[in-house]
Amino acid sequence: MSVPYAKLPMWVEYGLIPLINLVVAFLVAGLVVLIVGESPLKAATLLVQGAFGYGEGLGFTLYYATNFIFTGLAVAVAFHCGLFNIGGEGQAYIGGLGVAVACLMLDGIFPWFLTFPFAVLAAALFGAAWAFIPGYLQAKRGSHVVITTIMFNFIASSLMVYMLVEVLKPLGSMAPQTRTFLDGGQLPRLDWLLSIFGLDIGGAPFNLSFIVALVAAFLVWLLIWRTRLGYEIRTMGASPSAARYAGIKDARIIIITMLISGGLAGMMALNPIMGDQHRLQLDFVTGAGFVGIAVALMGRSHPVGIIPAAVLFGMLYQGGAEISFEMPQISRDMITIIQGLVILFAGALEHMFRPAITAFFATLGGSGKTSEVTAAGE
Repeated sequence: MSVPYAKLPMWVEYGLIPLINLVVAFLVAGLVVLIVGESPLKAATLLVQGAFGYGEGLGFTLYYATNFIFTGLAVAVAFHCGLFNIGGEGQAYIGGLGVAVACLMLDGIFPWFLTFPFAVLAAALFGAAWAFIPGYLQAKRGSHVVITTIMFNFIASSLMVYMLVEVLKPLGSMAPQTRTFLDGGQLPRLDWLLSIFGLDIGGAPFNLSFIVALVAAFLVWLLIWRTRLGYEIRTMGASPSAARYAGIKDARIIIITMLISGGLAGMMALNPIMGDQHRLQLDFVTGAGFVGIAVALMGRSHPVGIIPAAVLFGMLYQGGAEISFEMPQISRDMITIIQGLVILFAGALEHMFRPAITAFFATLGGSGKTSEVTAAGE
């Protein structure tokens, strides 16, 4: 069902409305903290200080944000085509296999800067391959991509267990993980970057994949808004019937979009595997694929919005750990509730305040033009 809204300025659409939703989410979260008998102001202070108040905390915040940039971009690309790819978790998992294979084969032969391009390529190819089948089934068989990507998340998890236990685990080892990569399979940390500002990241695994994530965001912007393929993707997402009438082959666009989306999700594995653990282990994705959905929603599927949204969720992860340590009454489960509130107001209730904001700008003599805004998922 389409709902007409007055067309708002870009800074309102992509800045003011998300900010209002975020503020309301944190106000409601403050009530939850108050109910358990703690000070919301103290919790908010600890949240910010834990995430940005010292070098190591900022390093961890940016480390988590790197994961969410990749998965947020993956979801956003699919959104532009009208696809709801919630298989980022499984695609990142399989992308991790690609990273591990590249590192295990090359870490004893090449230095890291020669191994890294092969790892990036392998992560993208493995992630894209895992997204290809749901994309093909959607394009050729009409199987809804939401259902197939959910199923493929579970299949990827089971496949990872098999590969680590039966294939990649070193002889004599009991732990389901690969051997530790040699220096040729380990990314350098970006401690020098924060040291420019006088900050010491300590033990934070903030590494080169953050730069790769920023480059990926720029390339996604180029793809979606500056290429013919991006125009076809956006047209398919806005109106499949109009796209077909214009001669755009919908099956081709759906499959290509899912390949790009899966490749971006697969590249998320570079950060924890090459940049932190230096081995392939179970559960290295830790929910980043699902957080990417919230990041894409909050960032309005635009790289300029996705990057700060990813940093916000990185703040919730790192600052939340600080809160749970300093305020035992507030457990990790409560931090998850706060994250859920942000997702709720940024996603499901994103249009709650839009009518009032639209009316306000109309009284200021704003544009009276209307645009058709289609509800997500329709």
